[in-house]
Amino acid sequence: MKQLEDAILENYESMYRLAFTYVKNRADAEDVVQDAVVKAMASADAIRKPSSMRSYLMSVTVNTALDSIRKGKKTSDLDSVPESGREDAYENTDLARALSELDDREHAIVVLKYFEGYKLREIADALNLNENTVKTITYRALKKLRIKLEDE
Repeated sequence: MKQLEDAILENYESMYRLAFTYVKNRADAEDVVQDAVVKAMASADAIRKPSSMRSYLMSVTVNTALDSIRKGKKTSDLDSVPESGREDAYENTDLARALSELDDREHAIVVLKYFEGYKLREIADALNLNENTVKTITYRALKKLRIKLEDE
């Protein structure tokens, strides 16, 4: 349990930034992270290897954000700028619009790989996918993003 608490504290900002890319506003992102932490703590015994805690936390965060969106919680316009933090890296509205047109898995993979610096193996673990599937989805998502950004 202590290892999970340490992992949560160490990855809290990454969890927040990942949630923010889905729900697009500060308050909802904070709610998503809080819910994700509660879920992770409640199912701490499901973590088989301490080395996979980071991937597990990101997986819970993605799933919680998607649940939040499905339940109809509000998301703000893409032009809204969060108050503070490293989420300023997402200010490029053309990129944000292009990212929003990706499906959920493509979006999660691009954010985890290119914004959060995860390795393909970590992404595969976080999203319960085969590593080759992650590579294929990454290639397809980047192709979609290139086409969308070139059109704009």
